[in-house]
Amino acid sequence: MKESRQQEIHLQCVQPRGFFIALSVLRGERPVLDAEDIVEAIQCAAFLQVAPLTRHLVSLVNSDNCLLMCHTAATFGLGDLHHAAAVFIRNMYADLQAEVRETFPLELVAQVESLTPSVLVAVGATSQTLHSDSRTVCYLDEGVNRWKVLTELPLKASSSMAGVAVLDNKLYIIGGVQGPHKQVADSCFCYSANTNSWTSICRLSQPRYNFSLIGVEGRLYALGGEYERILMSSVEKYDVISARWEFAANLPRPAARPACTTAMNRIFVCLWKPMETTEIYEYDPWRDEWQLVSTLIKRQSYGHYLVGHRDCLYVIRNGPSDDFLRCLIERYNLTTGQWSSLPGHFTNSKGSLFTGVVRGDSVLTLNRRTLEYIIDSKTWKPRRQMEGFPRSGSLWTFLLQLPEDFTSYINTVYVSL
Repeated sequence: MKESRQQEIHLQCVQPRGFFIALSVLRGERPVLDAEDIVEAIQCAAFLQVAPLTRHLVSLVNSDNCLLMCHTAATFGLGDLHHAAAVFIRNMYADLQAEVRETFPLELVAQVESLTPSVLVAVGATSQTLHSDSRTVCYLDEGVNRWKVLTELPLKASSSMAGVAVLDNKLYIIGGVQGPHKQVADSCFCYSANTNSWTSICRLSQPRYNFSLIGVEGRLYALGGEYERILMSSVEKYDVISARWEFAANLPRPAARPACTTAMNRIFVCLWKPMETTEIYEYDPWRDEWQLVSTLIKRQSYGHYLVGHRDCLYVIRNGPSDDFLRCLIERYNLTTGQWSSLPGHFTNSKGSLFTGVVRGDSVLTLNRRTLEYIIDSKTWKPRRQMEGFPRSGSLWTFLLQLPEDFTSYINTVYVSL
């Protein structure tokens, strides 16, 4: 093409700032964008089809910019970003409805309202030997404040000490243990709510249990765990497109079910050296390496759970000494590199802070009761209390978008069975 021989190329319909943002993202940078930057970046991503820039924009969607993202992405035809922003808005519709109906065109309002909000889903630790009533995945119907059965686990699946995660609105249950002698389970299953069906996927290269599973950008990551009672540092990643597991860089040290989370589409893991040092590491998929982000030192305390919201990581740690009924929260800001402590103690006896998921600007925690906290710049404020999970024991919680006609569909399936 003649452009290959030109000293200068004039790009029509692309602003200089948007192009510079695209270049910085392609270099591996993660620029923070204001409203004007967002518009120009969306225009550039759409016109030049810069997929990494689109993914970066998706990672930046929050309650401050979701309306701008949704409207601008719809204008320029950036489908992935438009959908991500619309889902975010739908999950916070109680807070954003008035502004959406006031500022969005009717067609865009209809598109947002046609989506179903994400629901809280939970599965308890269960093996093949337990009664079928305990081998169910449940969701919280917030309209009637009641837990309902979503699906039953496949016969060969075991969620005991397994890896459980959601990726692209599909639930994965990987490995674990089964049987009275706690044998390693090599089965791996994927559940799609859209079809209300389970499929099997290929097994892990390294059998493991008591590990953490996390999904981001089309890949699952199995972190650490145990095999034959030996702690492991190995990591495997599963690519959804190629349907293959392959090894990634080892964790900095062996760990069983390490606390991990995603923030801005980045993977973070919390490792500790009992009893006082908690280290935060980030996985760099481009270099395939773990990088130390920061270290938190608290006397006789260490991080048990990790929550990511916007550009902040929240480390849930036990209370003073061995008091596990009180939780303290430390916040690390990825942009400023600063630690701060949230005021007050958070109880762990009725609403567990060792399992929780972020939905919009809220975090949902679950145990004997379901608690919703609003996350603001200073603390987590209790918003409401809902029904607790009907079974005790270890829990995994996550969000899924169910089809609009899911209730009638699943009832039809059960009747036919």
